[in-house]
Amino acid sequence: MTHAPEPLEGAPLIAPSTTDHPLYDSVVEACRSVYDPEIPVNIYELGLIYTIDISPENEVKVIMSLTAPGCPVAGEMPGWVADAVDPIPGVKQVDVDLTWEPPWGMDMMSDEARLELGFM
Repeated sequence: MTHAPEPLEGAPLIAPSTTDHPLYDSVVEACRSVYDPEIPVNIYELGLIYTIDISPENEVKVIMSLTAPGCPVAGEMPGWVADAVDPIPGVKQVDVDLTWEPPWGMDMMSDEARLELGFM
């Protein structure tokens, strides 16, 4: 029985995004068009998009979380993200994965989100 390798000491819990890919900014904008119905801030500014990984073949993988596991739209939100990213010209394929590690926290919100929600 093989065990998954232990995460490297000091490795980030959230994998880095492919920020230098030409499609990255378009994917971020698409993510900004998706809102949690209970919060008037888009999911990107809320910090729910953990990783945007774009392959050289323009296959997009989004790793995201939710504000809480019991979120009423938990089953739907990844589909909303995929529907927002899929029409971007050049995108070959979109996969959206939900993760609960690390758990989302209010410290992951952008300053814009904190301002909008009255935390600043």
